[in-house]
Amino acid sequence: MRATYITDVSIWASEFTFSVPVTVRFSETDMYGHLNNTVAFTYFEYARIEFLKHAGLMNDWLNPEGSAIPVVADLQCDYVKQVFFDETLTIYVKVATIGNSSLDIHYMAKNEQDDIVITGRGSIVQIGRESGKSVHWTEKEKLHFTN
Repeated sequence: MRATYITDVSIWASEFTFSVPVTVRFSETDMYGHLNNTVAFTYFEYARIEFLKHAGLMNDWLNPEGSAIPVVADLQCDYVKQVFFDETLTIYVKVATIGNSSLDIHYMAKNEQDDIVITGRGSIVQIGRESGKSVHWTEKEKLHFTN
């Protein structure tokens, strides 16, 4: 594994507890039946949102009267193995580190043979809806990310 955010892949992989399944659609592949390289980011987005819903945060962020929203600050993807049309993948999500107003989130996709096929990481930052400035996580919010 060449991803710089992974020191020991077996330890790193064992720390994931949340996942969602996705099936590769025909429209997500190229003319050779391989997963298009942009689609992994869509899978990360889907898994991240489901993870944040599971953590109980999306309702506050989606509330039009809410004061804070999450924004993606950076996102990277590392392709480990080829992925093809009609494969079912399991997309895992975990919080690697919690900052004052940011999260470093890691992603892992496994195929049906339990092989890691895609890894990734990215940061989200909670900002004020009107100010655009970072908004610190509350202690209650931080607990959602560690459970």
